[in-house]
Amino acid sequence: MRLPATLFWAFICGQAIAAEPFGRAAIDGAEGIVPGQQVHVVVDIFAPEFFTSPPQYPLFEVPAALVTLSDDRAQNLVQTIADVQYSGIRKSYVIVPEKPGSFVLPEIAVDLGYSANGSGIKAQVHVALPSFDVAAAPNQAAIPFAARNLTVSQSFDGSPAGLKAGDAVVRTIVIFAEDTQAMLIPPVDLGRAAGVAQYVKPPSLTDGVEQRGIGRSVEIGSTRTETVVYTASAEGSFQAPAVSYRWFDLDAHAGATATLPAVDIVVAKAPATERIDPKFDQPGEDEGKNAWPMVLLICAAMLACLAAVVAWQRGSAIRAWTERCRMSRRNSPRRRLRRLRTVIRVGPDPAIYRALQDWSGSLGFRSISDWAEAQRNPRLSAQVTILERRLFRSRDMQLDRGRFADAITLAATNKGRAQKSALPDLNPVA
Repeated sequence: MRLPATLFWAFICGQAIAAEPFGRAAIDGAEGIVPGQQVHVVVDIFAPEFFTSPPQYPLFEVPAALVTLSDDRAQNLVQTIADVQYSGIRKSYVIVPEKPGSFVLPEIAVDLGYSANGSGIKAQVHVALPSFDVAAAPNQAAIPFAARNLTVSQSFDGSPAGLKAGDAVVRTIVIFAEDTQAMLIPPVDLGRAAGVAQYVKPPSLTDGVEQRGIGRSVEIGSTRTETVVYTASAEGSFQAPAVSYRWFDLDAHAGATATLPAVDIVVAKAPATERIDPKFDQPGEDEGKNAWPMVLLICAAMLACLAAVVAWQRGSAIRAWTERCRMSRRNSPRRRLRRLRTVIRVGPDPAIYRALQDWSGSLGFRSISDWAEAQRNPRLSAQVTILERRLFRSRDMQLDRGRFADAITLAATNKGRAQKSALPDLNPVA
């Protein structure tokens, strides 16, 4: 009876010991990859029971390619292997090859934490990433940009045909594309508009943009927004140039071109402005009213000069008074208590003892022990005893710095001033 039970438990324990984390990787859609296309490398990390810390996916470098981690949320997986349940986390790398050729991806080391028999374990899983080939399409441009469902749109902040000389109109061009990143979208060739001044603003790049598709569908992609300002200084008829934008369509696997038409800019002559002759006030009864500001200004100047003379003559007295006020404010009970608490919380033991000596002496006590007993606070007395033990006997006890600092209050110190001894003075004076 014992032998079958022993074999059974050995089998169960062997399975528990053999259950270790592992990883695997694959390419999502590895057929027909062209330069500029996003290659999604999916990496799954599995661990027995559950993760105590998520996998840390490292970045790596690949020659002639851009490597980033996908912004998509990680997916949770569950898989049972040999009667052992594994928890998994899926994350994707996005690799954009810049030219045709074979791309060999390295082996990555993923750090993680998982639970085994109720205890946390730190581990590192090595995953070999798959390789892929890139071949350029016959009609692909020299500088590749591949995407899906690319659209180009434009808008104006006003009517380009209703301008006046000196007015400005803002032209905004938005490029929307799926299955790409905003930083990979090439700039737009805006051309030059003859006859008007042209100012181009820095582009705006945004990922994760939602755009309404056909019906109720919502498309998520990236955008590049180009903004140009046209300013006309003279009347006439001008034209904002047309826009032609070339790209590679991944769905059609062919080159495509998106265009925007040219837009007429009509500038009319600015209306003549009405001339307003300056009006001069005649001297009369308003002269007295206009003189009051000058009188006030002269009085203010005289007061300022008087104050400067007084400050120069009484400079030393003013500085001494200012210094007394500053020292009085600095040595106020609240500030001294705040400095004492800071020393108790962060200072070494000798510094705490010196600070307590200054504090108790300023309150009229002959020693720290007398001051502590007068406070009638057991917590304070206990911490003072521990401090003296650490300084003069042994360091076998620890200070509770927070409790020590909180036990000292202004209310307690004011109540606990030293009382006059009942014994007569040693050196009586008349």
